[in-house]
Amino acid sequence: MDNGASSYRRFLDGDESAFDNIIEEYKDSLIFFIERFVQDLSAAEDIAIEVFSDLLAYKNRYNFKVQLKTYLFMIGRSKALNYIKHRDKFYMVEYENVESELIYKDNIEDKILVDELKRVVNDALNKIPEEMQEVIHLIFFEELSYAETAKIMKKNKKQIDNLLYRAKKELRTIIGKEGELLL
Repeated sequence: MDNGASSYRRFLDGDESAFDNIIEEYKDSLIFFIERFVQDLSAAEDIAIEVFSDLLAYKNRYNFKVQLKTYLFMIGRSKALNYIKHRDKFYMVEYENVESELIYKDNIEDKILVDELKRVVNDALNKIPEEMQEVIHLIFFEELSYAETAKIMKKNKKQIDNLLYRAKKELRTIIGKEGELLL
């Protein structure tokens, strides 16, 4: 994988379809990342659109020194924090939440067990501080390196290492208590 740089170079050279490839490659993970901050899927989708719009409008800002994914997540984090800072100024109307139902080929017992495990992990993640949630998400869900995570979170590698250690320790404690019920 070229980490998005070659697609962006192709776009800069005039290949419009290359930008579509970038959006297709990074859209879902960027929305999921932003949603962890704003706790609103619609807002996360809107912010992700803004991120891609910035990439399109300000072509010369990306300097190829970091992976494109890291750059997009840095912009996304900044815009998400801005959104949180200013969201109280807006009146929000929530539409009916639509949950997509996952189709499992296995039997219903497996589905229930998987759903319960996801619930326990998600509940545990929501019980730890936001900074710890962010480092867990970036390293384990987005599979970013410590250096990329440090750049996004504006910390050094040692701080990321310490934060990740504390986050995993907290999660083990929380999941250990709740996880015993599942075994």
